[in-house]
Amino acid sequence: MPSFDIVNECFKYNGEYYSFKTLAILAQKLSASKEPYIKDIGVFFKEWCDSSPIIELKTSGSTGVPKIIKMKKQAMVNSAIATGTYFNLQPSNKALLCLPAHYIAGKMMLVRALVLGFEIDSIEPKSNLNIDLDKHYHFTAMVPLQIEKSITKLNNIDNVIVGGAKVSKALKERFQSINTDVFETYGMTETVSHIAVKQLNNQEINSDTFKILPGVKITKDERDCLVVNAPNVSENTIITNDIVKLHSNTEFEWIGRADNVINSGGVKVFPEQVENKLSGKIDRRFFIASEKDEVFGECVILLIEGAEIQIDDIVFQEIDSFSKPKHIYFISEFIETSSGKIQRNKTLQLL
Repeated sequence: MPSFDIVNECFKYNGEYYSFKTLAILAQKLSASKEPYIKDIGVFFKEWCDSSPIIELKTSGSTGVPKIIKMKKQAMVNSAIATGTYFNLQPSNKALLCLPAHYIAGKMMLVRALVLGFEIDSIEPKSNLNIDLDKHYHFTAMVPLQIEKSITKLNNIDNVIVGGAKVSKALKERFQSINTDVFETYGMTETVSHIAVKQLNNQEINSDTFKILPGVKITKDERDCLVVNAPNVSENTIITNDIVKLHSNTEFEWIGRADNVINSGGVKVFPEQVENKLSGKIDRRFFIASEKDEVFGECVILLIEGAEIQIDDIVFQEIDSFSKPKHIYFISEFIETSSGKIQRNKTLQLL
């Protein structure tokens, strides 16, 4: 099993070979950069090269208060190996880093490169990416906004994993016209990036199920929430708030967050499922929530970002009566985490 203090001999960063020793020199240089994204890469390399077997990771705070998690570097190595095995990635494969190294997704792209021996290039992690169209890449990771803005630039990339936010139905439809294999990921900081993936295009039979990576076991608790046992990346069993349907001991379908479920007149409404049906029909950011109702206890509401506009009732034709929003509210600007995820509860409090 590779160790965190050994760099694969095939590893390159922006076209140059680096060993574990020379990586520390590179770290010093990059961490002095005035470009924040380059500085973040340097800071991470510096942390990776120090004597501590632990690294501190910050959660995004999209579902709660941001917190610091102490993670073993070896767990990150093990996660990288599992991803490499699943996608059949090889030493000297070309990889693209276009996510900030400040968060786990960007850090893990670098760890995969170090451990698996990728030749990795880094570019500014903005929404509309400046991808070199003359280069061929085997693997990269993006957030949905990046892949949406850069979808015409993906022809020379074999595999893209996308995470950090839900992939909309409308965006999935756009994936069907490209050759690049796109995979939605499931995971969290506590599981060292993703522990399951779902292919979104280029399949004979489209499926809504996530397939777990090697070394992971899944079950459900009494709430129907996913329980993850992944000893290679976490010493503790992880009990999530994600309601799922298990299709086998290696596949599950994500239904929604338990803490978002709306009970309207005794009927459970999953906001994420309603949002999926509305995807592509409202050209603004939006989300489904609830408010108190004298008759039903709770009723469904729709929050839309920006100035008030007219929403035609035909938008809701695929939604049953209990799930149809009883009220629509417009909020000038949603509250976000530093990584761009919508903070639902805080935004809801603006009402």
